[in-house]
Amino acid sequence: MKFKLFKSFDWLVFGIIACVVFLAGTGCVMVFSASYYSAGVHLNNEYYFLIKQIIGVVLGLIALVALSLVNYRKLIKFKWWAVLASVVLLVLVFIPGIGVENYGARRWIGSSSLTFQPSEIAKFVLVFFCSIHLSENYEKIKNFKTLLPMLAVGGAFCLLVILEPNMSITICMALILFIMLFLGGLSKKHFYFMAGAGAVAVPVLILLEPYRIKRIMAFLNPWASPQGEGFQLIQSLYALGSGGLFGVGLFASRQKYLFLPFAESDFIFAIMGEEIGFFGCVAVLSVFAMLIILLIKIARSVSDRYGSLLVAGVASVIAVQTLLNVAVVTGSIPPTGLTLPFISAGSSSLIVFMGAIGLCLNVYKNRYQNTIFKKI
Repeated sequence: MKFKLFKSFDWLVFGIIACVVFLAGTGCVMVFSASYYSAGVHLNNEYYFLIKQIIGVVLGLIALVALSLVNYRKLIKFKWWAVLASVVLLVLVFIPGIGVENYGARRWIGSSSLTFQPSEIAKFVLVFFCSIHLSENYEKIKNFKTLLPMLAVGGAFCLLVILEPNMSITICMALILFIMLFLGGLSKKHFYFMAGAGAVAVPVLILLEPYRIKRIMAFLNPWASPQGEGFQLIQSLYALGSGGLFGVGLFASRQKYLFLPFAESDFIFAIMGEEIGFFGCVAVLSVFAMLIILLIKIARSVSDRYGSLLVAGVASVIAVQTLLNVAVVTGSIPPTGLTLPFISAGSSSLIVFMGAIGLCLNVYKNRYQNTIFKKI
């Protein structure tokens, strides 16, 4: 049995593609279920978000295939170009006529009907850059000067994203940078220094914006403002509680009838909990866990540091974003605007995540080729 992109059938490759297809397919179903009523009311088209999601899946599969075909080592020479392109895109969101503002934030580029979010690309560019830099300087990683380029790139990305403002993606990027440095061999001294700096930065960022303080208070006691900041979390908990163990049935959610804001995007996991119940959600999260485990297996099998760190970084992005999204929806951490990978509505996110999976398959396909970088 032959696999088109590889010399022979490989169960690991099959498992990864099966996980991605399952999650993307689940996303199409859940996005339609969560959005058809609100899309019909506000956009006069029940299939608006479903069509965009299907287009995202198709383009995502094209990106997956394309990035699985180009040897990932040939991309090294583009590391600074990728950083520059990401910075330019992040800056463009602030330019009137190019950037799109929604709900008081400028996070998108395009028009009202066709937009994409540059921060989705920046997350993976950060992983890409750190993978190369750590590979080229692994013998000097204990030297703080070696960390400066990564801290500069990560800091620039985080600064531009927090100005949008988008604290959730900022925290996500900071965690990804921290994980990449840890995987690259960060010393204990630098580890504690950066952890302390992060612990100080988070409350400062919260205090700078009054609405973030309100979100913290709503997290601590959503019932204190059931029609205000606590409304979304309360509706999310209603959805999860109504679903119970087995759910109320697919397409039978009641919270999607304009009760739960952003039901098709940031809070789609709440609709899943309502419709397919606890066991259904556990099954979906198990697929996420399987995907991450398979990516880690690839990272451990690669013959060079660059490829290994690249795949581990992609796995960390998926893991961090999934955990943060589920934690928000279940009321485990304060509300943030972060989507569930492969499932939430959003074509740009879907394309970028699927493209990143293609890059991981590329690494796996070329894992035994000779390289100037030593094995971990």
